[in-house]
Amino acid sequence: MELSIYLDVCCLNRPFDDQTQERIHLEAEAVQLILVRCQSGEWQLISSEVIEDELDQTPTEERKRQMMLWTFLATTKVMVNEQVKFRSKELANLGFKAFDAAHIACAEAGEADIFLTTDDRLLRLAARNSTMLQVRVENPLRWVLEIINDRRD
Repeated sequence: MELSIYLDVCCLNRPFDDQTQERIHLEAEAVQLILVRCQSGEWQLISSEVIEDELDQTPTEERKRQMMLWTFLATTKVMVNEQVKFRSKELANLGFKAFDAAHIACAEAGEADIFLTTDDRLLRLAARNSTMLQVRVENPLRWVLEIINDRRD
């Protein structure tokens, strides 16, 4: 099953967050599993200009360098065009923050099967507006567990 996955910058940051918290540690493991599957070619990673713009704002050079390396695994890079800008504005009008709206618009434009984030506010807002989105938004840990369970059935 070849899946196309859009990881937002929260996901790319997760392996660098405080691993003493169980939830963060498990989410980091899920993100790393996803990246391994993308590296092996089993799944396809989608990147975007928006991810690169947000990564440019990362203050820690080593962290930024590693996250940029992960984006090189992407088989598709979505460029910000007029369609993406228009869709970002529509999503912002629903209450999404500017970067979140742009990420979702890019995931939609790249025809991602799943948009993954660890941002609880974004997850709640996406759940409330799911009928308005053209991509499913989920937490990486919950999604990986779902995929594993589906394969067992």
